[in-house]
Amino acid sequence: MAVTTDTIATALGRDPADGEEAQWTLWIADALLLIEARLGDPAELDQARLDYVVREAVVSHVRNPEDATNVSWSIGDVSTSKQYRSGRGRVTIIDEWWALLSPADDGGAFTIDTVNTTGAHLPWCDYTFGALSCSCGATIAGYPIYELS
Repeated sequence: MAVTTDTIATALGRDPADGEEAQWTLWIADALLLIEARLGDPAELDQARLDYVVREAVVSHVRNPEDATNVSWSIGDVSTSKQYRSGRGRVTIIDEWWALLSPADDGGAFTIDTVNTTGAHLPWCDYTFGALSCSCGATIAGYPIYELS
């Protein structure tokens, strides 16, 4: 992994203030801890993708470190305030980044193996697709008697 405080500073387009480098180092370690807890050893992951996710998670947290922001306006005797949510208050890895780290999931609801491993059944028989009954008749006659054409 190649993410350092210099990488974070470059991504933010600024130099770290006093004490920020220590925070950034801690947040890099936090991001790696989250990844390791969910996906195992980070050394076994695609390193370019790992670097991207760690960098973006830390940069996002640097930009929005607090859980909420309170904004107040005052004009003469009238004042109002509003609270905005800006961050989670901790390093967070969003679902999009998790998907980038483990792309093995094709996003489908399920998969169907269309290879005919059921013997005499036709490849398009309901039984081949997991049904409990047969549509080609092989369970009755031992060979397909329906759907031959």
